Amino acid sequence: MTEATLTPDRILDAAEEVLTRHGPAKTNVVDVARALGVSHGSVYRHFASKAALRDAVTERWLARVSGPLDTITAEDGPAADRLRRWFDALIAIKRQKANVEPELFATYNAIFAESREVIHAHVETLSGQIAAIIADGIARGEFAETDPEATGKAVFYATARFHNPSHAAEWKDPGIDAAFDDLWKLIVRGLMADGGGKR
Repeated sequence: MTEATLTPDRILDAAEEVLTRHGPAKTNVVDVARALGVSHGSVYRHFASKAALRDAVTERWLARVSGPLDTITAEDGPAADRLRRWFDALIAIKRQKANVEPELFATYNAIFAESREVIHAHVETLSGQIAAIIADGIARGEFAETDPEATGKAVFYATARFHNPSHAAEWKDPGIDAAFDDLWKLIVRGLMADGGGKR
């Protein structure tokens, strides 16, 4: 590859491959440049530091999680049903990544601690999507009046066991789906304008 054809996306593709192969502790910009057949200076023209490159890789990986959820957030229909589908999708995406891409999943877990601002932005995006669905439910008269943003964050953190990568080892528990169903009943009952009497 020549420097003229080098793009940020190609660098990120190579960085993912190198991280998967060697892990975050043994991966640096020189390794990524070597995989691309360019000088490390060429990589630095696109990403100012190793930390910036890692953050960009992490952002792209997390966008693959939040992107599909945007569609559900923007859909029409009963808010409770949409919120449940949003969580089902989030949980399925995380489990799929843990099962199908275990090395990459483990690698990202290792570098998340070094990308706190990126992770914070991701959490804000996801809890914001929940808040948008809750706000729509309030507007429709389906959900009780509440602060959508605060409630969105509360619901996001209350369900962390089922989608936060730090709990990935628990996702193989055969009772994990039933546990989420039990928690979901409590959450939706608390949100409903009628006190959840119909649920």
